[in-house]
Amino acid sequence: KIRTIRVCIAPMGDPESRVVLLAGASGFVGSYVLDNALDAPDIGRVYAVSRRPLGREHPRLANRIVLFDRIEEQLKGLTCHVAFCCLGTTLRQAGSQEAFRQVDIDVVLAFARAAKAAQAQRFVVVSSAGANPQSSNFYLRVKGEMEQALTEVGFASLDILQPSFLLGMRREMQPRDLLLSGVMPLVNPFLFGAREQYRAIHVKTVAAAMIGAMRSGR
Repeated sequence: KIRTIRVCIAPMGDPESRVVLLAGASGFVGSYVLDNALDAPDIGRVYAVSRRPLGREHPRLANRIVLFDRIEEQLKGLTCHVAFCCLGTTLRQAGSQEAFRQVDIDVVLAFARAAKAAQAQRFVVVSSAGANPQSSNFYLRVKGEMEQALTEVGFASLDILQPSFLLGMRREMQPRDLLLSGVMPLVNPFLFGAREQYRAIHVKTVAAAMIGAMRSGR
């Protein structure tokens, strides 16, 4: 018998020297992505960009403090293999639809352009289940527009993750979050077919999937 083994080779050299650029490392998903990236044996360096210091030390971590409206200028000269985008806010945090769009579209695209300029071959971003640029729901419409705009940046590989409600302990747990955290695991088995995409998923699973996308070789 002949056994065929498919081998994926990273497009930019030895995976041990893989350099990651991460935005949103202080957030709910991003903090787990950062933990996973720093624990990954095939990642040699993590550049985490943030507005404020992350307050942690690691020999493979470089925390770049930036102004997101100047991120393209401030990351000039940096090179990386892959970029992870965990940027995002809520309407409550943003305070207005205009401010929400600025974060979830404008800032995300500015980071994407900075990553492309840094020679990132793969861009991995967290969006939302149900994202659709034609949606009547403002949140889902913005996420859909963001996805659509990212396809035009020109990455060799673009991975868009569309999780539904995220399970896990947030820094700020709103009453709605507490309610859904208790209810959604009970509802999940009843969501199947077209509704399966709306099953709640643990934030750790999403973070692991982002790292997995980096290793996929697609």
